[in-house]
Amino acid sequence: MEEVQFLVEKDLEPFINCVMVGENKDLGAHTNIPLYADGYPGIMFQKSENGFYLLPKKKKLSEFFLYGQTLKPVSLDVKGPYKFIVFQLYPFASKYLLGVDPKELNDACFDLYQLKHIDIKSLNNDLANCSSLEGQVKIISQLMQKLIDWNLVSPNDKVQQAIDIILKHDGKITVRKILDQVHLTERTLERNFLSQVGLTPKQFAKIIQFQRSLRQLSKTNYDKLIDIGHDSGFSDQSHFIRTFKKYTGQTPSFYLAQ
Repeated sequence: MEEVQFLVEKDLEPFINCVMVGENKDLGAHTNIPLYADGYPGIMFQKSENGFYLLPKKKKLSEFFLYGQTLKPVSLDVKGPYKFIVFQLYPFASKYLLGVDPKELNDACFDLYQLKHIDIKSLNNDLANCSSLEGQVKIISQLMQKLIDWNLVSPNDKVQQAIDIILKHDGKITVRKILDQVHLTERTLERNFLSQVGLTPKQFAKIIQFQRSLRQLSKTNYDKLIDIGHDSGFSDQSHFIRTFKKYTGQTPSFYLAQ
């Protein structure tokens, strides 16, 4: 399997965190891709002879779909050759650009071919007739630019400011400190955050904090797992292990052994 990360076009940067593509040409391949909570929804276009399945639900996915916040450990399963493109969105973008309720997208997917305000037939034909991943990335980028233009999205509202603060602190910041910077009441921020992200600020910060610990596990300069937990902002080892298991279904030591 080969994976590559593309540069995001400048006009799309306020809404798209990164673009990733992957391809496997092995006829006998059976690939399982684990997905853990990372705080970002995304758009995925995929092509495979047998289709991509979301496990453990065993749900066959559309070729072009929007996925929401992943709160429980799931995985993508595909047999045979495949290729995929993922546009990883910032947490507010699915609501702003596509009008989909993010709370309904938690641990779920939305078939983008069901959208009424997009010429789906033309889009499908363009993607099907383009054989290169680079060309397909360009087609989806053009769609994203149209969505931004249609929705006249403001990139500087209070929820986006709060998200930026949480990301910059790797989730290691209290809601009170966030409120001091965005100048909202806790109730107002939580209501707006739920509406635009599908999570509370506290839930989102916890996921970002978990993601930091996941990245730290790949480093070699830690002698003990407790050091990773402390560095990621967890108060004690049991809290770190409990949070890690919640999002991966595994303990940190078992994950590391794999």
